[in-house]
Amino acid sequence: MDKAMMRMVEVFKTNVQEVAISTMLIQKLLDRFKADKISFDLEDCDKVLRVEGDNFSPDEIIESVNSFGYNCEILAY
Repeated sequence: MDKAMMRMVEVFKTNVQEVAISTMLIQKLLDRFKADKISFDLEDCDKVLRVEGDNFSPDEIIESVNSFGYNCEILAY
C-alpha cells in the first residue's frame, strides 16, 4: 500500500472532563484538520481523544488542544 494512501489513527491522553468541552474541541479540530473521525472517550481513565484520517500531524493536534487550555499527549500503547 502506498504510504500516501495509508490511513492514520492516533490516540491521545487528555484531561478533558466535560461532554460540552469535548464536543467543542471535536468541532474545532474537524474545522482545522483533515480528519475523517474525531471522538473522545470520557469514560476511559485517560479521557482518550481518537483521531482518524488520511493526513494530519499529531503534534498539531496536541498544540491545538493545548491552545484551549487542556492537556494532550500521545497515549503510549
